[in-house]
Formats: sequence, C-alpha cells, structure tokens
Amino acid sequence: MTFHALVVEKNGESEVSAVVQSLTEDQLPAGNVTVAIEYSTVNYKDGLCMRAGGGLVRNYPHVPGIDFAGTVESSEDSRYRPGDKVVLTGWRVGERHWGGYSQKARVKADWLVPLPEGLTTRQTMAIGTAGFAAILAIIALEDHGLKPDQGEVLVTGAAGGVGSIATAILANLGYQVAAVTGRPETTDYLKSLGASRIVARDEIDTVSKRPLEAERWSGCLDAVGGAMLARVIGQLKYGASVAAIGLAGGAALPSSVIPFLLRGVNLLGIDSVMQPFEQRERAWRRLANDLPLEKLDAMIHVVNLVEVPALGDQILKGRIKGRIVVDVNA
Repeated sequence: MTFHALVVEKNGESEVSAVVQSLTEDQLPAGNVTVAIEYSTVNYKDGLCMRAGGGLVRNYPHVPGIDFAGTVESSEDSRYRPGDKVVLTGWRVGERHWGGYSQKARVKADWLVPLPEGLTTRQTMAIGTAGFAAILAIIALEDHGLKPDQGEVLVTGAAGGVGSIATAILANLGYQVAAVTGRPETTDYLKSLGASRIVARDEIDTVSKRPLEAERWSGCLDAVGGAMLARVIGQLKYGASVAAIGLAGGAALPSSVIPFLLRGVNLLGIDSVMQPFEQRERAWRRLANDLPLEKLDAMIHVVNLVEVPALGDQILKGRIKGRIVVDVNA
C-alpha cells in the first residue's frame, strides 16, 4: 500500500523542490515504531528544510516536518502498542530523519511521548515545538524565581507561534504580559490572547549605548535574539531572567557583562530538541493544564500537505500569525 508524503529533492547544487509524492513503507527509514500520522505543523526549521541552503538537511530525498502526532500502527518496543496515541517533537526528526509531512513515519520509541491526557492529536500539533519551547521557557523562568506579582513579563515575537502560546499561558497564569510585535495589525489578536500591553518592535529593537537602562521587566521570553535580546538584558529588573528561545533577529548578541555583574540577571538557554523524556512529560502536563484550549483553537489555521511549501517560505519571512496545523490526510 502507498501513502502520501511531502518529499524534498535536491536539483543541482543550489535548488530544491518540495512535492507531494506516493511512497511505500519499505522506503521509510529505520526505527522500531511505525506511526499513522494525523497532524503535523509548520515551524521555522521546517521552512529551512524546504529551501536550498537551509543547513539542516544532510541527505536527499527527504521528508521534512519536525513535529507530528498520530496513532501507533506497529511497535517492536513494549512501551507502545498498536492504537496508542503519540506525539513527537525534536530529536532532529524532520532534519536528519524523515519527519511528519507524511501519512506514515517510522521512528525510535525513545523519541515518542504518549499523547497528553486532555489533548487531541490536532491540539498537540497546534502546540507543537513552538508551544513545547514556550512552556520550557516559562518553567525555566519560574524555576529561577519568576512570580505573577513581580511586574510585567516581556514576550518578543509575540504574534508568532512561540510568542502566541507563551502569551496565552502567561496571561492564564496571572502574569501581566507586554507583547512585542512589529505588526500593528496583530494588536487585537494579541490582546485576545491576554496581552495587557503592546510594545512596538521599533521601541526595543535597537542597541542601547548604555549597558544598563531603567529596570522594566520582571522576566522575558525571547524568540528574536540579536539586538532586541541585548536591549532587553539591560532593562531587566534586579535578579530577573530572560529565556532565549530563537534567533529570528540574528545570532549575534551585542551586549555587555555589566547587567549580569551589577544586576545579577540571568540568560537562560532553552533547547527543545534533546530534552529527556521526564522533562518532556512535565512540559506536556503543564501545557495540558495551563494553556487555555479556547485560545489555542483561536490560533489555528489548518492546511494540507500541498500548501506547506508556500507556508515554509512565509514563516521564514515572519509573516505567519499563530499556529499552522497540517492535516496530512486532507
């Protein structure tokens, strides 16, 4: 029997194509669990995997999609049985190993997590790596002392996937969320997620000449990096932390050690790819408990496999609002 998958192929040295093709199970890579995929999603890395020079894909042909959720079809591992619902994020799936833009996947059992109680496969993919990273960042900030009564928490790139989910969760937990966006048309959307204030990107996306500015933020969840992250570090309150998730604004950090030495601030790096199983379970439990599902549903735009390549280009340009869910069987 055949199934459909979005296959990226390399054409020469500097060109790739992404086309839905029919495949057979004997073409799937090695693994001990086969999953009938129901949903995937679109992340920044997925956009890179569908373009030439993205730097993540080593071998072609390739099936991208760094996240997926579905039902176990067969398993050689006692932890999973046919019919079990599972979710996968990270582990370089969709980068080095064939991923979720397919109706079937074969992966290692160690990479899977049982579907969190209270969430559907569609909802877990509305969350995806973006939401998983967001809750990891919130957990890290809380573990370093962040509490709702300490003042505003800044969320950069707030209208994107990570920022949208972070805003909704933080607001639901009682935090005052200052949401940074360069798209004024997303103001109503961000306020509907719970943002108490909108901060224009131009207000904070420049390098300050002073290493320390007035203390403004009790914490920050940053998906941008670059000059914006450097500016935020100099505006954190004494002992506060910023959780760094992304680098949409660049990988360089034009900052100073002075905020760390004189204000005792913390820069927390968040990796969502190689998290151990126990931390994954903890994060998914928090997502099921702390993310208002009615707000999650308001973020979702559902597409099919054919539409994914164009959306990969859009997410690289910062033009995606909320969360894209890919129905691989549509």
